Amino acid sequence: MIDHIEIRTARLAESLIFYADALAPLGYRQKVDGPAKGFGNETALDLFLVEAEVPSDLHFAFTAPDRATVDRIYAAGRAAGHVLDRAPALASHIHPNYYAGYLRDPDGRLIEFVCHQPEPA
Repeated sequence: MIDHIEIRTARLAESLIFYADALAPLGYRQKVDGPAKGFGNETALDLFLVEAEVPSDLHFAFTAPDRATVDRIYAAGRAAGHVLDRAPALASHIHPNYYAGYLRDPDGRLIEFVCHQPEPA
């Protein structure tokens, strides 16, 4: 199991804003302000940003608790002027309840927000 992820970014200031905006609906905030900038929620510290030269071919996904949260993250990204990739939608070719939306971070990486839960009745 993964304990934490370190993302190297050539645009640290912009990336701090992007991840703060995108992760706020998941209860995340910046908790560490050292050479590595750490993000987490009340029980975790699992995402770090470090300034460095970086390729932009990484794709990863954050789990959202429900589809409404995926929608809120995408809407918050749009409102904040972040680069949108794909609007939230059901991707039933992956599995029947795979609901995801996608943004691009300041380095161009594909950042996914996904819910695996069925739509509430």
